[in-house]
Amino acid sequence: MAGYRKLWWTLIAVLAITFGLLGYFGTEVYREAPPIPDKFMSTNGKVIATEESVLDGQTAWQSVGGMQLGSIWGHGAYQAPDWTADWLHRELLAWLDIRANEVFGKPYEQLAGSQQNQLEYELKEEYRTNTYDKASDTVILSERRIQAIEQTGEYYSKLFSDDPELRPTRVNYAMKENTLPSEARRAVMNDFFFWTAWAASTERFDSDITYTNNWPHETLIDNVPSAENIIWSIVSVILLIAGVGFLIWAWAFLRQHDEEDPVAPEHDPIAKIKLTPSQKALGKYLFIVVALFSLQVLLGGLTAHYTVEGQEFYGINISEWFPYSLTRTWHIQAAMFWIATGFLAAGLFLAPIINGGKDPKYQKLGVDILFWALVLVVAGTFIGNWLAIAQIMPEHLNFWLGHQGYEYVDLGRLWQIGKFLGIVFWLVLMMRCVVGAFKVKGDKNLLALFTASVVAIGLFYGAGFFYGERTHISIMEYWRWWIVHLWVEGFFEVFATASLAFIFHSMGLVSRRMATVAALASASLFMLGGVPGTFHHLYFAGTTTPVMAVGATFSALEVVPLIVLGYEAWENYSLQKRATWMQRIKWPLLCFVAVAFWNMLGAGVLGFMINPPISLYYVQGLNTTPTHAHAALFGVYGFLALGFVLLILRYIRPNLQFDEKLMKMAFWTMNIGLALMLFTSLLPVGFIQFYAAASEGLWYARSEAFMQQPLLQNLRWFRTLGDMVFIVGALGISWQVVKGLKHKSD
Repeated sequence: MAGYRKLWWTLIAVLAITFGLLGYFGTEVYREAPPIPDKFMSTNGKVIATEESVLDGQTAWQSVGGMQLGSIWGHGAYQAPDWTADWLHRELLAWLDIRANEVFGKPYEQLAGSQQNQLEYELKEEYRTNTYDKASDTVILSERRIQAIEQTGEYYSKLFSDDPELRPTRVNYAMKENTLPSEARRAVMNDFFFWTAWAASTERFDSDITYTNNWPHETLIDNVPSAENIIWSIVSVILLIAGVGFLIWAWAFLRQHDEEDPVAPEHDPIAKIKLTPSQKALGKYLFIVVALFSLQVLLGGLTAHYTVEGQEFYGINISEWFPYSLTRTWHIQAAMFWIATGFLAAGLFLAPIINGGKDPKYQKLGVDILFWALVLVVAGTFIGNWLAIAQIMPEHLNFWLGHQGYEYVDLGRLWQIGKFLGIVFWLVLMMRCVVGAFKVKGDKNLLALFTASVVAIGLFYGAGFFYGERTHISIMEYWRWWIVHLWVEGFFEVFATASLAFIFHSMGLVSRRMATVAALASASLFMLGGVPGTFHHLYFAGTTTPVMAVGATFSALEVVPLIVLGYEAWENYSLQKRATWMQRIKWPLLCFVAVAFWNMLGAGVLGFMINPPISLYYVQGLNTTPTHAHAALFGVYGFLALGFVLLILRYIRPNLQFDEKLMKMAFWTMNIGLALMLFTSLLPVGFIQFYAAASEGLWYARSEAFMQQPLLQNLRWFRTLGDMVFIVGALGISWQVVKGLKHKSD
């Protein structure tokens, strides 16, 4: 630790403070989650819904794909409505019509403006007033509201069945016929949807904002951004500007230039190390990566096409077997699997190098066992997803073997456990090599950071076990984002930084000190904003203002280190000129350059676009979110995993020469295709929806009437061009890997 003491203490302090914030305000999520009352009752004592029926409805919603079919509180898929906003608006309109007929003898729409204002005032008073009684754990609802609930529920029961009246709507929402066949389960799912709308319209005690911080935007009951929302949005922008300014000053004045880059060796030092049996066994990992990658991009094209034809693929009705909710599930799960496998393979390739160029006993056997375990988990996940959404899976087994219903962790709990055990087994394989390396004399700081990131990846996926099938959705969201944000965007980022530093040092291109300093400094910067920045996903998930404040403050700092990624990209690109043999790894290096570019654009620009609370208030659940998600998930982690795959391929097939024409075509068509996908379709649709959400409400921006307008239909059709360009590139790079694996080494 000598020589790096300040950097280590900085990193330790950052982790202690940020995880302290994450834990402290995590308890706030538990304490202040919207209540699920024991009973919702009428004034005459009739029970309308219970805690049991709400949670039963939550499990029913999970079984049809959950967040892969519409969204709840803005989290999920984007073709069907946000069920919270949609239910709330329909219930409000039903209440107004009922009251209008009671008072004026005609529907609400036929009333004069003053009469409508009178009823809207009554509506706001009834809906925003909290009638939850903590002592009896009940909520009392008026007879009029119960009527409105029943009318809304009747519509939803028809929508999720095969009622012919609503078939055109199901087509527009990309729902398969008879989405949820059981009438009883549709009834309890309605209770769950109603409860999410109740929480979104009911003010917390001693407050003038709802349990979801006044989200969604709904003018009928004055659901508008709170003062705290606006204040913390301004604070986040100020902190972003300040953070960028301080980083530039630090970069200019504090960055040390007292050490020249080492002279590059005449030959690649890594190529001189004799391949171990475990490294030679990694070919099958590379194959499964590109196989799942190819499957994922094809599923992505199919899923995107469902947004224009609903139940068909160019006239062929395939939704009964492979509906939108299933293909979107598989699309996301395939991405999680192939990207994670690419990272695991990178670790397994580096492990023997760290261990002095040799395998511990039975290392190859462990690598083989891990591979087939991963194949089993992937197969089980995909089959379970299909059985669940087809409603073949028994309902009591759905959560464990079928579909959890939560985006990015859709796999059944049994397969989730299997994935975790696989990652822990990978951790064991890694540590068997790393522990021995610590016994060798020399500077071990970079190795220590690499080891810490390996341990974090191995253990932090376990955060997904802190919630269950019937866990309150606010609490579930807290832990889900530990995986989606903290595990993926946090510790994988540190692992990637440490891995690349270790690789470039092992190649003799950068000094150990420069590699260590850069890795430690980067880890501190990423963790500073990344850990408490997890809360920016939870602004409207039933949390309180302090959670919003922490999320807004630190998520702004997430963007700051991305400012210097242009310099990092140039440094990585320049490495190929350091030695003639570097040309042999030109394409992995270009993938790492692409990572830096998309990190800046996708995670930085497009990420901050939706991060401030005032922005996310209007755009949560719109196509602005997948714009950021595609650019950040594939642009950063996808290209990084592909770069690792190409790098490993280059070394386990020493005599392989990349096909320059094929690689050039694949690399650039993937980048161009991704840009076309984002900027000719997803982002324009998202901005148009943004205007609709701000002017009318989220219910309208996601409504059938709005989304089926010719302009939006044409923009979604136009996405086909970007998809096809991207698919050509993806299949090209996959073919290069397959060809490379078939290449026989001397």
